[in-house]
Amino acid sequence: MLNLQSFGIVLPLLAGTALAAVSYPPIPEDLTTPYQQRLAIYGPNAISVGWNTYEKLNQSCVQYGTSKDKLDAQACSSTSSTYATSRTYSNAVVLTGLTPATTYYYKIVSTNSTVDQFLSPRSPGDTTPFNLDVVIDLGVFGQDGYTITSNNAKKSSIPSIDPALNHTTIGRLAETVDDYEFIIHPGDFAYADDWYLKPKNLLDGKDAYQAILEQFYDQLAPISGRKPYLVSPGNHEAACGEIPYTTGLCPLGQRNFTAYMHRYDETMPSAFTSSSTNTTAQRLATKAQSLAQPPFWYSFEYGMAHIVMINTETDFPSAPDGQDGSAKLDSGPFGQDGQQLAFLEADLASVDRTVTPWVIVAGHRPWYSTGSSSNICEPCQEAFEALFYKYGVDLGVFGHVHNSQRFLPVYNNTADPNGMNDPAAPMYIVAGGAGNIEGLSSVGSKPSYTEFVYADDYSYSTLRILDAHNLQVDFIHSSTGEVLDSSKLYKSHKEQFVVQ
Repeated sequence: MLNLQSFGIVLPLLAGTALAAVSYPPIPEDLTTPYQQRLAIYGPNAISVGWNTYEKLNQSCVQYGTSKDKLDAQACSSTSSTYATSRTYSNAVVLTGLTPATTYYYKIVSTNSTVDQFLSPRSPGDTTPFNLDVVIDLGVFGQDGYTITSNNAKKSSIPSIDPALNHTTIGRLAETVDDYEFIIHPGDFAYADDWYLKPKNLLDGKDAYQAILEQFYDQLAPISGRKPYLVSPGNHEAACGEIPYTTGLCPLGQRNFTAYMHRYDETMPSAFTSSSTNTTAQRLATKAQSLAQPPFWYSFEYGMAHIVMINTETDFPSAPDGQDGSAKLDSGPFGQDGQQLAFLEADLASVDRTVTPWVIVAGHRPWYSTGSSSNICEPCQEAFEALFYKYGVDLGVFGHVHNSQRFLPVYNNTADPNGMNDPAAPMYIVAGGAGNIEGLSSVGSKPSYTEFVYADDYSYSTLRILDAHNLQVDFIHSSTGEVLDSSKLYKSHKEQFVVQ
């Protein structure tokens, strides 16, 4: 969310370029060294591997196999892109034909890279229970971002992370890496557009913004290079600053979600081909594929879950970041008029509950939240809520408000009379307390259907898909691993295709 404390000093500083104080990571001698590794579920039997280098690669390659000592397959691409103000190039390769739910080992081809591993996607309809983590509103750790002052001794963790990160959300994700199978992060990465909040950055402008991005994605890499990391955008991806009327001063490369697109547009999936035998479902899924616009809106299937990532920033009526929306950012659009909502309706209508009983939709801005009315995205509610209800979305996942919240199933600001026992309305959570320079949001007023809210320290959420009828939502204290709140949603999922 927007912090206006430095509004008065931003205008004259955006053009500064003094490099001396910028906290850029050092450039390696071998410019092909892979950094900022990131995996994503790309298809039912496919994983994308993305990474950044400090020089353009003519060919990007990944070796992989089911044995750490025998990487006998290789995939390559010519994807290597950059943008104005970036020091690095984004590279991406897709690994296809994977055996489902199998541990693979992979190595990015470079003279200075190591072997890592991932679990290939579970097939749609696989009834094995699994967990996924929800992390939203996560910023860079250290002198350019938020800090943790815990004095606890460092615990050993896999994968290895910087010891300073041990008591952050990233540290907890590292320590529990075997407890979840992938992560969704719908919006707000790094908080590079808040560079002006640190006095040391006040003369550095565009370089401070880029340095924070590099720091953050280096910090995240041990997690996103081990577990698929599925994303959609938030307001902090839009431009180099959220201060009203200053976006035009942002240099090229730091406007209109540019950094976000270069990092993720080749790694996020489209919409999956339907796994249903129903021809109408197949047709609707094909339509959704044609309307998907990754990395802004898309869907994927994993075991018992159909998961949709949406864009609450642009591309629907009165969208907050465009046209001429939040802080006059005037960002987007990224699809044809009405494309995102047409995608969402076709996609949700295609879901066969006999294959993927659970439908989860994740976006950045909530329309149910504690606190002031400024926390509520009314245009989002007007655009999306009726579709959620009509097609029986089970769980809505949002952030933007910097704390953890859980609500009873609710529709049109009214709690479902069935509560958590087979409701028609979606259950909603806010998982925006992962940690960033702007700090935590106070609880404030609470709607009558509020079940849990936590704003004392950093936290995130774990979703546990237990079986076709039971989904558990846990909120985790980042520094200790304590379960702060646990709830279970029961759904009968009696209908093959839900239309309410």
